[in-house]
Amino acid sequence: MYRMLEKEAIKSLEDAVKSLGCEIPGEIKVEEPPNSNLGDLASAVSFQLAKQLKKPSIEIAKDILDVIETPEVFKSVEMKGPYINFFINYDTFSKMVLESINDDYGQLEEKNEKIILEHTSANPNGPLHIGHIRNSIIGDSLARLLKSAGYNVETQYYVNDMGRQIAIIVWGLLNFDYKIKEEEKVDHEIGKIYFQINEKLRADKSLKDEVSALLKRYESSRDDELADKFEFVVSNCLEGINETTTRLNISHDKYVWESKFVKEGTVSKILEDLKGHTKQNEVLYLPLEDYGIEKELILTRSDGTSLYSTRDLAYHLEKSENCDKIIDVLGSDHKLAIDQLSVALKLLDGKTPEVIFYEFITLPEGSMSTRRGVFISVDDLMDEAIERALNEINKRRKDLSDEEARIIANEIGIGAIRYFIAKLSPEKHIVFKWDEALSFERGCASIQYAHARACKLLEKASFDAYKIDNKDCSLEHQFEIELIKTLSKFTSVIEESARINRVHPVAQYAMDLAGAFNRFYKSVPVIGDENEVIRLLLVDKSRITIRNCLELLGISAPNSM
Repeated sequence: MYRMLEKEAIKSLEDAVKSLGCEIPGEIKVEEPPNSNLGDLASAVSFQLAKQLKKPSIEIAKDILDVIETPEVFKSVEMKGPYINFFINYDTFSKMVLESINDDYGQLEEKNEKIILEHTSANPNGPLHIGHIRNSIIGDSLARLLKSAGYNVETQYYVNDMGRQIAIIVWGLLNFDYKIKEEEKVDHEIGKIYFQINEKLRADKSLKDEVSALLKRYESSRDDELADKFEFVVSNCLEGINETTTRLNISHDKYVWESKFVKEGTVSKILEDLKGHTKQNEVLYLPLEDYGIEKELILTRSDGTSLYSTRDLAYHLEKSENCDKIIDVLGSDHKLAIDQLSVALKLLDGKTPEVIFYEFITLPEGSMSTRRGVFISVDDLMDEAIERALNEINKRRKDLSDEEARIIANEIGIGAIRYFIAKLSPEKHIVFKWDEALSFERGCASIQYAHARACKLLEKASFDAYKIDNKDCSLEHQFEIELIKTLSKFTSVIEESARINRVHPVAQYAMDLAGAFNRFYKSVPVIGDENEVIRLLLVDKSRITIRNCLELLGISAPNSM
């Protein structure tokens, strides 16, 4: 809806420039002025025309003002110095905004474009840890955003079931009396076994050759019993990882096992297709100096077995054949690998992936104990967030039962983690701060609380949207107008965020919307006021938009807090 305002203003400016006999100066832009006294939108088009017309910009602005036609949605067009300023007709615009908001507000027109978005894809040799969580949350939130923007999105988890880490676990299970205990979460148990076997390998270097031999046997033979053992380890670990991601409100449409590309012969075909470009010494490699990359792409080990990079190449070729666009979410330490992969993909006529690189996340020292080994798992992080949220709720709400408090604490705790990570650009390093993440004033809880406030107010008024006739939409209070304007921007935020493949603008919008609603809630009387009906409608439309915005971030919108 806000985009419509911008388009109307730009069109009226273009028509005015044409009527003055001037060429339209490239792209005419409008922006929101720093304060409402300067209108709702403003344009510096007079500066753009100054060189062409060889006149002062303030004179050009006056000429434009003399001929411009005011679009219906605007009350007036005025000149503020050399700027052309548009003032919204809020009687008209408020009605348009309120009528445009329904339960699926934010779902844009369907686009005929399929995206395969790969995220998380952690090695299945233990539980997800804090190093993985940013990948998962960025990937899942971006998938939700792109779906809302009208794209057909398929999310994939690329399963590294042929890596050396898995071979280490399988070798340990075959040679030592390790058992996966049923009383502990299976991915944590596998992570412990992996750690213990690695300690044995460090102590006796000669054992590494046995692991290498096992990996070669798995890749080159049809040993069904060995394949079952690899599958047992990976499937069990994925089961535990899936429990974790489900708690985080994250899911994948498809799990792609890398071993399929070896078993189906795709890797061998790729090596054959690249023959004219590769070289051989101890290993087979693709030299990349001619493409501005000093480090070559190694394609096989010295024993002839494939590497992750080779199988990843096969995986990206498969994605190329099944979508219009590939998006990968990867840590910033993968930049060289992606540059290498992209060259090989071009040689094989594959699509180059669009990559969201992210920096890593850390916890302040001493803020959380490491209860299960040498890393902090995502399960530990979620448990800690929920317990901290529960302590805060118990201070604020003595009226809740233990079960009610626990449900709300879960929504707040998970929301705090997801929002804190989603709100920052992926290029920025994050230090996870508990007080900030769980703040009822500055964190995600403040947004969830705005939704709960709206629900409580509507319940108290026995509001029924179907019985509302919103012919009269005269909203005059400054906080009503601010809220209408903020509501109108939701679809524009989705459109722009999808264009740049970033979710942090959505997170910022959620906070801005909650702030606008809270200012309205605290300052504008609703129940019992002569404008009760239209203000209740405004509350309901705010509730819907906050809920839908949080949904894009994978965060629950509680009805009560």
